[in-house]
Amino acid sequence: MRDNEVLNNIRSRRSIRSYSTKPVEEEKLDQILEAGTYAPTGRGAQSPVIVSVRQPDTIRLLSKMNAGILGTEADPYYGAPILVLVFADATRSTWLQDGSCVLENMMLAAHALGLGSCWINRETEMFETPQGKALMEQWGLASNLAGVGALALGYPDGPQPKAAARKAGYIIKR
Repeated sequence: MRDNEVLNNIRSRRSIRSYSTKPVEEEKLDQILEAGTYAPTGRGAQSPVIVSVRQPDTIRLLSKMNAGILGTEADPYYGAPILVLVFADATRSTWLQDGSCVLENMMLAAHALGLGSCWINRETEMFETPQGKALMEQWGLASNLAGVGALALGYPDGPQPKAAARKAGYIIKR
C-alpha cells in the first residue's frame, strides 16, 4: 500500500509558503488547471470557474485586497508567481464543497508535477466587495459566482516542510 503513487502524493503534499522566481511552464499550469476540472461537483453540475492570474499588477491588487480583509499589509499569497482563484455558483447548495474539491485536485496535481501550492482563504469576502465585484465583471464572471478560495502556486523556494504527526483520534472506526 505504501508504494501507491496517488496515496504517496497525498501523504507528501504540504503547503508551500515561499516561492522561487523560476517561471512555471505553461504545460504544467495547464495540467494543474485541467485537474481542477475533474473534481467532483454536486449532481455533476461543474459549477466552479477557475481563474489563473500571472500578471504582477493583478497579483499585487489581489494581495492588497486579501491583506486588507486579514488586517495586515503582509502578502497573504507568499510571493507566488501565479494565483489560481476558484469561484462557484453560490445559488447551488454544494457551491463551497464543489470549489473546495477543485482546489484540492489542483494542489495534488501541482505537487505531482514538482510545484508547490498553498490554499489561501478570504476570497469569499474579497469578491463580495465593490472592488471584487468590479474585477469579476472585468473578467466576465457571472454575478451568481462567489469566491471559494485561491492557490498560491509556483516552484518552492527551499525544502519541503515535514508533515506533522497525525493527531490521535483522527479516525474512529465503528
